[in-house]
Amino acid sequence: MITISNLKKNFGETIATDIASFTINDGDILGLVGNNGAGKSTLFRIMLDLLKADDGTVTINDINPAESEDWKDIVGAYIDEGFLIDFLTPEEYFAFLGKISGKTQAEVDERLKDFERFAAGEVFGQKKLIRNLSAGNKQKVGIISALFNKPQIVILDEPFNFLDPSSQNMLKHLLTDYNSETGATILVSSHNLAHTVEISSRIALLEHGVIVRDIDNHEGAAEQELENYFEQ
Repeated sequence: MITISNLKKNFGETIATDIASFTINDGDILGLVGNNGAGKSTLFRIMLDLLKADDGTVTINDINPAESEDWKDIVGAYIDEGFLIDFLTPEEYFAFLGKISGKTQAEVDERLKDFERFAAGEVFGQKKLIRNLSAGNKQKVGIISALFNKPQIVILDEPFNFLDPSSQNMLKHLLTDYNSETGATILVSSHNLAHTVEISSRIALLEHGVIVRDIDNHEGAAEQELENYFEQ
């Protein structure tokens, strides 16, 4: 469970985050939507202790990331390519992730088999450094890295960016299947309302750092409400 309480973050006079109270339940697939500048990425960065809040707290399973690193054992995240070690090949990068998480190379190879369809023959076996991959294939490496250690909580910022339509569809199945099989909590921010509505059990709509609507999205119930909101 992720709990947000009296969370505030400003950049000068700009309010980036202002959330009095919000709880993300175990097993939720939460879609975080809003226009540019709504505060989606800022919220994720505070959750991951990449930004310090001006006030308030976020706790992940009762752990405050600003005070302890124990949350890192249960969270997988990809925000942007700054998360990657781009002077390695994808194979070297995942071997490194495996080593620091106590996996043998055989276990790493076995885990990567789960992502072969998503990688689509364009990520592995190419003898390319990550820095020389296309934007879409870098995105795939980042998404795979977030899921690699089978975390209880997955945080992805704009994961559909740079992916071709086939890869976007595969990603939707990858995330919903992972949620169904593991019960993991998944947080996804996206400008793509159609994809977000399709995968999310719940939608949080941000405006100027404030969650203005918390929408139950079982059976796609949020679609019309979101369309009405963004047509205003």
